[in-house]
Amino acid sequence: MRAFVLTVSGRVQGVGFRACVKRIADSLAITGEVLNLADGRVRIVAVAEEMILEKFISMLYGCPRAIVRDVRGETVESDPYSDFQVRRGLF
Repeated sequence: MRAFVLTVSGRVQGVGFRACVKRIADSLAITGEVLNLADGRVRIVAVAEEMILEKFISMLYGCPRAIVRDVRGETVESDPYSDFQVRRGLF
């Protein structure tokens, strides 16, 4: 298992995108978190195998009402998560 930080840009705030991300993560048994950034992007920390992460990213494009323009990612060191959480507020 590896931790990835994804930064998603497009129309991804105010459209239920974080809830959609959580549903997808739960369906793939991914742990981590999703939160809005002050600049209009969304940050996702996902702990998963790389193959699962690729499927996860492709499914993000299907979230209703959201328009995903770009997904940037990097591998990071992370403390383990017990589940997938939606964080409130802008960071």
